Amino acid sequence: MARVEMTMPKMGESIMEGTVLKWLKQVGDTIEQDESVLEVATDKVDTEVPAIYAGVLQEILVQEGQVVAVGAPIAIMETDSAGATAAPASAAQAAPAPSSNGVPVDAGVAEVPYLPEAGAPQAAQRGMQPATNAVHQPGRFLSPLVLSIAREEGVSMTDLEYLPGTGKEGRVTKKDILDYVANGKKALTPAAAPAEPAAAAPAAQPQPAATPTATATPAAPAAAPSTKPAPSVSGGQELIEMDRMRKMIAQRMVDSVRISPHVTSFVEADVTDLVNWRNKHKDAYKKREGENLTFTPIFIQAVARAIQDFPMINVSIDGDYIVKKRDINIGVAVALPSGNLIVPVIHNADQLNLNGLTKKVNDLANRARINKLKPEDLEGGTYTLSNVGSFGNVMGTPIIMQPQVAIMAVGAIKKKPAVIETPQGDLIGIRHFMFLSHSYDHRVVDGSLGGMFVRKVADYLEQFDPNTAI
Repeated sequence: MARVEMTMPKMGESIMEGTVLKWLKQVGDTIEQDESVLEVATDKVDTEVPAIYAGVLQEILVQEGQVVAVGAPIAIMETDSAGATAAPASAAQAAPAPSSNGVPVDAGVAEVPYLPEAGAPQAAQRGMQPATNAVHQPGRFLSPLVLSIAREEGVSMTDLEYLPGTGKEGRVTKKDILDYVANGKKALTPAAAPAEPAAAAPAAQPQPAATPTATATPAAPAAAPSTKPAPSVSGGQELIEMDRMRKMIAQRMVDSVRISPHVTSFVEADVTDLVNWRNKHKDAYKKREGENLTFTPIFIQAVARAIQDFPMINVSIDGDYIVKKRDINIGVAVALPSGNLIVPVIHNADQLNLNGLTKKVNDLANRARINKLKPEDLEGGTYTLSNVGSFGNVMGTPIIMQPQVAIMAVGAIKKKPAVIETPQGDLIGIRHFMFLSHSYDHRVVDGSLGGMFVRKVADYLEQFDPNTAI
């Protein structure tokens, strides 16, 4: 029997760490190859991590709720597999090397120490006091992800020195810094006065030497440290905390509106031939394939064809450059039982026929609803489709999925009286109509391109061949 390390796998591009949500196996359990061992959350998806080798779980190195860098050991297994890589012989070898301040550093992530910016005011000079559960920690370990978020959100290094960390050894996790930003980067004040005599407080917080800045700027008015009051809820209200996914969605929607100037164009399409075709084939398809034949794959096919006609919709922005994508990867918004939304991606949608698109859409939607999506299912999208008609909505103004530059919403199909032109003259008839709503980033997509694109999608739907085989 060989002892091997189970490490945190790489779960997609740009993913540098994951949070252990739940261990599905316990020490002593026998595990088959490819059997799920634990659930891990990243900023893209929650997923189960399978075992690479069959064996017995000997030791769990990472507890639930802990953030782990990609490549770091998370468990020890005992296995008969000859191809397995042996775990370190001793605990000293298995443990990550400690940094200068005693915080373990994973081999795959370089320690990123930092010092306060030169001339930057200290927390006390700004009237900010450290929280009682987070002492001043210059040089503390920060993951590259946390530093990246800090740079993007304008969080200073001084603030990070006092930011309370919920990770191991008080480490600042991604959730800690995102919560801090979501709360408006408020000054970190103590949650409660210490129970010990107040005389001990000055010793714990030595005042920095006077500087010209401190002399010129009067200190903040003396006041008792304020505590954040608990939300007041009356009998007619219920306070519900956002779950992790809802917080993520909220932040990304705010970011998208801030980044992209949104413009929306609308087109109404006559899809009578399309509706009649589906009604004719859906029962036979269900009996033959065991799957539903929905309108969504047909919409995706029309969007993919229109992107081929207008490739400048299939772009992103990188500084002053426009990045033109060769692959047509269409994301499809899926509503989850929790009420949240997730957008799995159909890669190379232009290379699939209608049957292939139908199977791909059904597979992604089904796995999304039972939390079985893989990180690669959510990556690489270049355009997004949202079917708001499935909720009975006739139209909508969708928000762009960054870094894409456009998104389309398709509304409910409704019967309407319409003028029908015939060689014998105009007639009034009942037709099936739907609205297409196209939101686009006005930095790079002007009204002409955005309007022509949605019109082209409508043309493909209106010209759907009723003799199409599936």
